[in-house]
Amino acid sequence: MKEFDTIAAAATAMSSSGIGIIRISGDEAYSVMQKIFRPHNPEKKMNEQPAYTVHYGTIADGEEILDEVLVMLMKAPHSYTAEDTVEIDCHGGRLVMQRILDLVLRNGARPAQPGEFTKRAFLNGRIDLSQAEAVMDLIQSRNKLALRSSVSQLQGSVKQEIEKLRSAILYETAYLEAALDDPEHISLDGYSEKLLKKVQDICSETEHLVNSSENGRLLREGIKTVILGKPNAGKSSLLNVLLGEERAIVTEIEGTTRDVLEEQLQLGDLSLSLLDTAGIRSTEDVVEQIGVERARKQAEDADLILYVADSSRPLDESDEEILELLKGKNALVLLNKSDLNPVLTFEMMQSKTEHKILMISAKEEQGIHELEEEIRSMFFHGEIDFNDEVLITNMRHKAALLEAKKSLEMVMESIQNGMPEDFYTIDLTDAYLALGRIVGEEMGEDLINEIFGKFCMGK
Repeated sequence: MKEFDTIAAAATAMSSSGIGIIRISGDEAYSVMQKIFRPHNPEKKMNEQPAYTVHYGTIADGEEILDEVLVMLMKAPHSYTAEDTVEIDCHGGRLVMQRILDLVLRNGARPAQPGEFTKRAFLNGRIDLSQAEAVMDLIQSRNKLALRSSVSQLQGSVKQEIEKLRSAILYETAYLEAALDDPEHISLDGYSEKLLKKVQDICSETEHLVNSSENGRLLREGIKTVILGKPNAGKSSLLNVLLGEERAIVTEIEGTTRDVLEEQLQLGDLSLSLLDTAGIRSTEDVVEQIGVERARKQAEDADLILYVADSSRPLDESDEEILELLKGKNALVLLNKSDLNPVLTFEMMQSKTEHKILMISAKEEQGIHELEEEIRSMFFHGEIDFNDEVLITNMRHKAALLEAKKSLEMVMESIQNGMPEDFYTIDLTDAYLALGRIVGEEMGEDLINEIFGKFCMGK
């Protein structure tokens, strides 16, 4: 364990609530607590109480009682930070929590920096860096699948995969180094062929993890879903129906939506990042032109496009442009206003696109359930299927995996080109170090500070 000073912070939001938590961690955590806590039983000596116990009493600033509280005691190394830790459960509320925190700081603790509790857990060796990053992913989870993945990573799923790869690389590197140092007793005859097969297997596993990152991104960030259509096709009405609230302005005036409006939608275990865009058409309005260009740009990066076509009007140049944008994309075509006499029929649209077509009426809320089921089907039973395998959800991890994969490919190239064995060890070592950065080895202080600086204050 490393030696640190004692820190404190609010571990819950300072707002009106039933419970608020002030967390103290460090060698002086118990000492700070004893200065301000009065147990209900005045004969109880707090420094003699066993760890992992809860005690009722009051927090006092001199003669003034600030609140009735419960105090939880945790001894190093079996705490979140692997340090002596005290948590004060007080009543929620900005004033009472702030006064207790100020009192704690006046009696020997200093304010914790963002993420410093988790940073100490990492630096003290209780968790690795991938587990530390999973803590923030857990807090920010948008759906059940993301939550399940974050819990899995917090329990060490990524760490176990990375350590398995590193162990295999380390074994081969050590064997090569030993053979090069003692060629009389350790022969490398025929070893290159065996090494090639082993490196191919390691490289294949690394590539599998890299490929999982796209599913991991969708799981973590949600499916970027862009609603496209020409003006007045019903895009904003569809957004409002899906959200169950009047979020977008709906009028009979074309071009009402001028910019991209983003909202989050939960579909069971799946989350969608819904983007309502300006109607695509040629226009002289400068502001609307900017909105149309933004709509096109969002469509290029979308995971899913919902093309809303107005079935009460024939296709025009704007529709033809949208149909071009859909080519090669994950998309659904929605024939809206199906409650009106159709001018644009299902058969007519079918001749224009290979994408699945659904009949809906956003105004009458018809076909919406079928749309939701189709989206679920696309992402659970199609190419993208979230199961219990390890998914890479962190772009830093993906970058390190790609670097390791490149080094492994260089090992294979050296073997195939008949290069000397010492060339193998250089690239094997580089792959080993690249993977080590995922779990927090070979990390610079600046990068560690940057990672934990994104955490909330009390975590």
